[in-house]
Amino acid sequence: MSAPPEPKAAPEYTAKTLVIGLVIILLAGCAVVAYFNKGLYLLPDKVCDGAVSRDVVIRILPRTRTAGYEAEQHNEGEDFHFGCRVDTSAGPLISGRADIADVSLKTWHTPDDDSVQVAAGGVEAFAELDSDTSNTYVPCVPRGAEAGDARESYALTVEVGVIGKGRGSPAALRQAVTDFAYQFTVHAYDLAGCQGTRKFPDELPRYEAAG
Repeated sequence: MSAPPEPKAAPEYTAKTLVIGLVIILLAGCAVVAYFNKGLYLLPDKVCDGAVSRDVVIRILPRTRTAGYEAEQHNEGEDFHFGCRVDTSAGPLISGRADIADVSLKTWHTPDDDSVQVAAGGVEAFAELDSDTSNTYVPCVPRGAEAGDARESYALTVEVGVIGKGRGSPAALRQAVTDFAYQFTVHAYDLAGCQGTRKFPDELPRYEAAG
């Protein structure tokens, strides 16, 4: 009677094999994280039909799997309106709108302790301390209008706000939203056909420097 076959030896898992396995798992995990967080980086270099830099959007919104925007322009002259919304699959979004208004700077905003304010190149901006919103004001007589027709003064006004939880500290987010609003303003100024020439600075002063 022949002897039973000897059992096969179990494969040996060396420390090197375990390390390689762990590296593969970690790399796969990183790839998944990168996939689910790349949405903002796939936006165009400038969103809102060329109005705002993608880098500013990345400073405002949290990481997300997908992101996109919708922009719209309605009417001309005194009824000009330009709006844009940047959405994410994570939930938070940015909403901005620009309108021609008949309002003086004094009527538009009175500085107070609940907001911070900066100005440059004829553009006034303020941000509320208790919300993630920023507003800008720049004199603008729109295409087809006469300055003397205004009851107070023609201006382009912009409001930008974050719905949901934005990225970074309150101060950093406040600054980023104002940067969005400023770039949005410069673009809308051109769309509205504001009469006369105006040289806009690259950016507004930083709030911390102004405070």
